Amino acid sequence: MHNPLKPTRQDGLQRLARFAPQMGRQYAATRNEDRGPGAHTNVSCLSPYHRHRLVLERESVAEAVAAHGARGADKFISEVYWRTYFKGHLERKPSIWTAYARDVSALWEDKSGALANDLEAAEGGQTGIDAYDHWVRELVDTGYLHNHARMWFASIWIFTLRLPWQLGADFMLRHLLDGDPASNTLSWRWVGGLHTKGKTYLARPDNIARFTKGRFHPKGLAATAPPLTEEARHHLLPPPQGDQPPQGPVLWLVTPEDCAGEDLAAGADVAGVALSAFDTRSTLGESDAVLAFARGAVDDAGERLGGAAARVPLQAGPLADAARAAGASAIATPYAPVGPTADALAAARDGLAEEGIPLHTLLRLEDRAAWPYANAGFFKLKKAIPSLLPS
Repeated sequence: MHNPLKPTRQDGLQRLARFAPQMGRQYAATRNEDRGPGAHTNVSCLSPYHRHRLVLERESVAEAVAAHGARGADKFISEVYWRTYFKGHLERKPSIWTAYARDVSALWEDKSGALANDLEAAEGGQTGIDAYDHWVRELVDTGYLHNHARMWFASIWIFTLRLPWQLGADFMLRHLLDGDPASNTLSWRWVGGLHTKGKTYLARPDNIARFTKGRFHPKGLAATAPPLTEEARHHLLPPPQGDQPPQGPVLWLVTPEDCAGEDLAAGADVAGVALSAFDTRSTLGESDAVLAFARGAVDDAGERLGGAAARVPLQAGPLADAARAAGASAIATPYAPVGPTADALAAARDGLAEEGIPLHTLLRLEDRAAWPYANAGFFKLKKAIPSLLPS
């Protein structure tokens, strides 16, 4: 990222417009190059905006099609749809998230002295592997890593350092501005051979040297990547449909999962707006930069929805109080995909119902259209992209 990211929709849309001329052949030719901090001009760096939906994925896709045509911007469009795919896949197999969160907590509670020491070196960038140690510092300092670097990072963590993948995923989730439960968890599982069973990603010194333009040529990396295994079986569920829009006055709830909800709120009788208190992504808590970006994104959405709004914990009691104070008979919010926010809303729903205040989670049409294709590998959804493109 060549200049600081501001957690506003305006900044995201400006970045989108500036990058649009590069979304065609130029992006396809250079997208795999990790040029280092301050030099990531070959990629859009829109992921923090997509993650919080300050900029909608369909808006970026529409910009790419307008500038280069669907065929000319194929690589860029596919990268955007990977995020859609990961979200949809975790919706279809939510037990993956449940198991991951449980494993993280158990590993932190039970880690031995040797594991604790190895984790301290890995998270502190003190492994002696120059590329990896650099990526740790970049991640912690900037809240960002190039996608290729994330794959190398995960591979080294799993196969060279031989650390539990769940703790590596947790480390990234705590520090990435675009840290997304679906994209992050499933990408780590893909590297380790759990997502596509038996298919792993091995970080190779020559590949790292090539795509970092010779900045790194690490030594001592694992020469093989035997796939990880798990006993759990994650059953496929039907894609969610979301709730029907409520009738009557509503309290509109903004969460970090969707900060461009004005279009969804346009047809509702919005009596008031509430901003969710940020729900931690990890048992260890998120970095200050992640917290600041998420809070800024929610605040920006609140301003666009009508100015001052109260920050409310995602708990039944405070939400019910906020709804009553606004004169609302229901609460409406954009659908929160699988993750901590969805977990908190699910826990609050029954308590709100007891208070006589239903919670309506509104699923975007583009998610409803795409997620049925996210039941297996990405390429099933990729084949459907022409039918999913914004008209």
